[in-house]
Amino acid sequence: MVRYGGSERGIALLATMLAVALMTLLVVDFATTVTLGYRAAQNQADELRASYLARSGIGVGLAMLEQDSFHDAMSPTPYDALNEPWAQPIPPIPLGGGTVSVTIVDEARKFNVNGLIDPQSHNVNSDKEQILGRLVEILGLPGNIVPEIEDWLDPDSIESPGGAEESYYLTLKPPYEPRNGPMPTIGDLRALKGMDDMTFLKLTNYLTVSQESGININTASPELIMALSPEFADNPQVVKEIVTMRMVRPFTNTTDVGNLPGVGQFITAISGDITTRSNYFTIIGQGDFAGARRRIYATFQRDSNGSASLTAWHED
Repeated sequence: MVRYGGSERGIALLATMLAVALMTLLVVDFATTVTLGYRAAQNQADELRASYLARSGIGVGLAMLEQDSFHDAMSPTPYDALNEPWAQPIPPIPLGGGTVSVTIVDEARKFNVNGLIDPQSHNVNSDKEQILGRLVEILGLPGNIVPEIEDWLDPDSIESPGGAEESYYLTLKPPYEPRNGPMPTIGDLRALKGMDDMTFLKLTNYLTVSQESGININTASPELIMALSPEFADNPQVVKEIVTMRMVRPFTNTTDVGNLPGVGQFITAISGDITTRSNYFTIIGQGDFAGARRRIYATFQRDSNGSASLTAWHED
């Protein structure tokens, strides 16, 4: 009689080893899944905390604007300028185990791109077109940005020289149509023909979609001030004088600008384009918690009574 005990024991041992190996894999897989799930939940919790910290930053910014409105109400000559508390850089604020950062930017320091097209006639405003053209040139950007913006805004399908209409945008993958109306957010610029990230980020520092009454001469960049008129573009020293004097004593009205030596002869041409007040403010609240970061961009319109109404909200 032939015995197979040794062979059977070997097979049983092999089966046992395979079972143990399989169980080990299952345990490791389960542990890995649990660990990843815990980390994902922890990351979500950290991101949520960072988001709430960013929201608290918006609240801090609104409080600062409210305080500024109270100060303006007590002043016979209110103005908005870079030497005011709301415009100062605020160091990160420790809060709840994380930090909150707040930055406030008035939109009146920028050029309103929607003003390029007259809302009644739907024609290009030649004065605004020239200002934007000079600004683009001063910034060293391609000149075709101007007609591209105009074609994006105007309601017709007639392509301007250097511009682009739906005949171009519909050939893209995926295809889309131009706005053919006012931009609701400055993010529309990113959809323009040939727009790259670097150019877009640069333009967002100088362009806005907020309906300001003019460009705030107290807060506008030297580049935008130079773009306001050919005379300013040809006389950078005059612009330097304006920027220097507004830091010493902000302008309370546009007449103050014209009273500066050497500036009066140029001020008449731009008097309708400038102001010393800002109505729209973008508060940037950033929350950081355990490596998670959340940033909120909230634009508010402030009325004469100091009340603020939300006009735009974006999170990233």
